Amino acid sequence: MAERDPDTIKKDIDQAREQLASTVDILADRANPRHLADRAKARAVEIITQPAVMASLAGVGGLILILAIRRIRNR
Repeated sequence: MAERDPDTIKKDIDQAREQLASTVDILADRANPRHLADRAKARAVEIITQPAVMASLAGVGGLILILAIRRIRNR
C-alpha cells in the first residue's frame, strides 16, 4: 500500500467533511416541514390556476349551485 502524505490525507478529510456538511444542510432544508408545506402549496396553486382546471372547477361550482337552488325550491 502506497503511503500518502499526512497533509494530503488531512485535505481529503476536510474536503469530505465539507461535502458531508453541505449534503446534510441540503437534506435538512428539504425535510423542513414548513418548506415541504410551501412547496406543496405552490404546486397546488400552479395546478389549480391552469385554464382547464379552472374551467372544470367553475363547471362543478355551477352544478352545485344549480342543485342547491333546486333543493331549496323543492322544499
